[in-house]
Amino acid sequence: MNFNFDEVVERRETGSLKWDKYAGRDVLPLWVADTDFRSPPAVIQALQERVAHGVFGYGEAPQGLVETVLETLSREFSWPVDPQWLVWLPGLVSGLSVTCRAVGNPGDSVAVMTPVYPPFLKVPSLVDRKLETISLQGNNSDGWFFDKARFAQGMSDSTRLFLLCHPHNPVGRLWTEKELSDMAEVCLSKRVVICSDEIHNQLILDEDRRHVPLATLGPEVAARTITLLAPSKAFNIAGLGCSVAVIPDPTLRRRFTHAMAGIVPHVNVLGLVAAQASWEHGGPWLQAQIEYLRANRDYLAEHIAGLQGVTMAAVEATYLAWLDVSALELADPAAHFEIHGLGLSPGRDFSGPDHVRLNFGCPRSVLAEACTRLTTAVRSI
Repeated sequence: MNFNFDEVVERRETGSLKWDKYAGRDVLPLWVADTDFRSPPAVIQALQERVAHGVFGYGEAPQGLVETVLETLSREFSWPVDPQWLVWLPGLVSGLSVTCRAVGNPGDSVAVMTPVYPPFLKVPSLVDRKLETISLQGNNSDGWFFDKARFAQGMSDSTRLFLLCHPHNPVGRLWTEKELSDMAEVCLSKRVVICSDEIHNQLILDEDRRHVPLATLGPEVAARTITLLAPSKAFNIAGLGCSVAVIPDPTLRRRFTHAMAGIVPHVNVLGLVAAQASWEHGGPWLQAQIEYLRANRDYLAEHIAGLQGVTMAAVEATYLAWLDVSALELADPAAHFEIHGLGLSPGRDFSGPDHVRLNFGCPRSVLAEACTRLTTAVRSI
């Protein structure tokens, strides 16, 4: 099938968080992590049919969705999952919050590796946990990597939980099985529970690479792991709010569901429909999107390679580029680019000052204009 990712879909005045941020201004919004592509035709059709039914009461995951999730995890990742392990959520960030509530006690510590997706840095303190940041090794030019010794030293006696971003947002790493094994070994030795955010697990851009779910490394690891999944990034349905936690250990699962009680609402019925249609019928569209994103990544990387003062991390997965602009010596990098018509995510929100994050999940014509504005902004200094 042919899918038109070059189509520019008008998103202004549609209640879009991404586009309405700059309402009335000539700023291209390449910040928050949703794409500007229409979702798969099969998803749109399934939603239209559900809307035509006309009744939108409380819902629960239908058997068809459960079977689709299990089949997808088995096919994509060779991961046999028991349906009892699934806990449905209205969003991945709520899953991070519930996990922090479910593991340990107030005053305990939660470890994260920085730079990282902002909710990792914000959620622990909202539920009376202490944040421990462990910086990744490397940089955009030489590559980012996991350092086992630094990781172990970064955890204190009060660490009860490690929040893992896999694939990693914003540096674009797809962690290797060896790196994952080293992470798991340290956590097991310290009796630390792992919450693995694998929301980008179907957006692998390197053709010769494969995502390895952390929980597949062995029964000991699985027993201490909560894996958070969603179709939202891969199929651009984040606004419909449907995620799932995979929790093999029954005790940990009970603690998780207890922490949800009274604060986490049901998943809405349209989110459930979209999730099933995405995982069941969205494969051809997803493959075409990955090819388009791969070309976008390469287009952007080539442009930045010729731009003095900016380096781009190698993007193995996701549609997010981490740009180092430290050589430009800007007091506020994001504000500078915004003045020149380019809305990027500030690196400071990721604990990565002197960086910005650029979302290249957009039509090529939009990305080309973004590159022009990026060049103008850099050369204006």
